[in-house]
Amino acid sequence: MKSLLTPLLCLTLAAPLFSAEPKAPSPDDQYKKLTPDSEEQPGVPKGVITEHEWNDSKIFPGTVRKYSIYVPKQYDGKTPACVYVSQDGVLYKAPTVFDNLIHKKEMPVTIGIFIRPGTKPLKPGEVAPKRPDGRPAPPSNRSFEYDSLGDQYARFLLEEILPEVGKKLNLTKDPAQRCIAGSSSGGICAWTVCWERPNEFRKCFTTVGSFTNIRGGNAYPDLVRAAAKKPIRIFQQDGSNDIVNQFGSWPEANKAMAAVLKEKGYDHKFVFGEGVHSGNHGTQLFPDAMRWIWRDWKK
Repeated sequence: MKSLLTPLLCLTLAAPLFSAEPKAPSPDDQYKKLTPDSEEQPGVPKGVITEHEWNDSKIFPGTVRKYSIYVPKQYDGKTPACVYVSQDGVLYKAPTVFDNLIHKKEMPVTIGIFIRPGTKPLKPGEVAPKRPDGRPAPPSNRSFEYDSLGDQYARFLLEEILPEVGKKLNLTKDPAQRCIAGSSSGGICAWTVCWERPNEFRKCFTTVGSFTNIRGGNAYPDLVRAAAKKPIRIFQQDGSNDIVNQFGSWPEANKAMAAVLKEKGYDHKFVFGEGVHSGNHGTQLFPDAMRWIWRDWKK
């Protein structure tokens, strides 16, 4: 018996030597640790989040979508609240960050409107394409809405979503008190709204923005250089390990965008790290970005 057990014991002990190599660390790992401003804190009043649908768009006909509204505890309905719009729904742990910063008076009382991209319901007999995990995926309107240049998405916000939300909430109409944010295609969309309608939105937060040639976004550096400076404040983030593909280089496109914004004298901050195409770095720096974006709100 002893002679049989010994080889088996040796094989069992040796098994880990033949296991897969440990996964190499990602340059993005350094951005996963968040500050206390991104975590719930004792004694801090929590805002309320409600869920809604918008299925009657005239700007993007045939689309349906969901959106969330965040209302901070400090909102009293009497004073117009500042506005924060985000593409792709809730990003950057924004409601928790807002709870903490509003409580500390490091940003104003702000209504958050977190909008998902539109989808187009299938017609009778149509079969939905499959996601990588095998689940059906209704046709998305995301790239058309977010990556396209022009004022269509800005009109969608100004003619449909903000008036709808404004039926029940007192929203500011001051463009300097409206901020729009997004990541990737949602990031270039945020810039496009400010660029097209600086009389309506003047604060922009963009992370890993797709300023590449998906739908002509690579033209922005030349457009910004050729135009008169617009009253836009923009906080921009990207990383050196972001995507490079047939549409262009995200790191190089963001650096080109940052260079021309600096050249034209925009109120602009660019944080260029080592991250990949993810929301990790943007989420980590989001509290400081909001402080910077709203730094003069008390005036």
